[in-house]
Amino acid sequence: MQNYPVNLTKKPQVEAFFDPKTNTIRYVVVDLDSKACAVVDSVMDIDYASGAITHESADKILEFIISKGLQLQWIIETHVHADHLSAAPYLQDKLGGKIGISARIMEVQETFGKIFNEGTDFQRDGSQFDTLFQDGESYQIGSIEAFAIATPGHTPACMVHAVGNSAFVGDTLFMPDGGSARADFPGGDAGELFDSIQKVLTLPDEMRLFMCHDYGPNGREIQWETTVADEKAYNIHVGVGVDREAFVKLRSERDATLGKPKLIIPSLQVNMRAGEVPEDSEGRPVLKVPINRL
Repeated sequence: MQNYPVNLTKKPQVEAFFDPKTNTIRYVVVDLDSKACAVVDSVMDIDYASGAITHESADKILEFIISKGLQLQWIIETHVHADHLSAAPYLQDKLGGKIGISARIMEVQETFGKIFNEGTDFQRDGSQFDTLFQDGESYQIGSIEAFAIATPGHTPACMVHAVGNSAFVGDTLFMPDGGSARADFPGGDAGELFDSIQKVLTLPDEMRLFMCHDYGPNGREIQWETTVADEKAYNIHVGVGVDREAFVKLRSERDATLGKPKLIIPSLQVNMRAGEVPEDSEGRPVLKVPINRL
């Protein structure tokens, strides 16, 4: 495993914002020494039936950042989400900051560029984003060194972002009683997901882990924070005694029973563009719906 620059002595403030419509948790990660911050996995609101896009979810983050006198340096996407739209351009327009994602975004753009018949106007080089992170690449949030860990499996472009003693895992892991995310989207792979989870679980036991989603299994209250130690001990998919073969079998059988996320069509088209809504030849916002003839 790559030698990642873990520094547990740095303890950022982590402010969580839960979006009940998509079961997404967004985060503002604050370096208290400098008042610099990053936003992880923002949400833009859409009424899919009417096509109306609004920014109530993002405005809550804006209000927090402004009220605390923070400087937004980074807008991080842990991956190209298939269940909610990113508000990255909206936040950047209001507060600045760089939008960052895995360098493997180009693979996702190539795959879904074909599925949505985007043509040659759609750039598949990741240029819609300000920064394309490589595995192990470091960056600064104020005085805190953050770094990215490539964790493909759910999608090719998944990354965990570690900031001091806190890591934001995207859809690589869920809370221990939630297990793991699906691996059946184009470019996903259950074996790769298992390997990626093992990378995360080699981080120090006391590392705080923050989830991108939680669905309250068995009716419990929504939660989003755990530790590496608890994931290793209690995760129902990858905890003690679960090997790669067993995980792949479990994950593949479970994925075969799952329907598609209700916002997958708008989410992919918007998020592979760093949160920008696609436009037609006359500059009007428009989304495509691929039709599968059975």
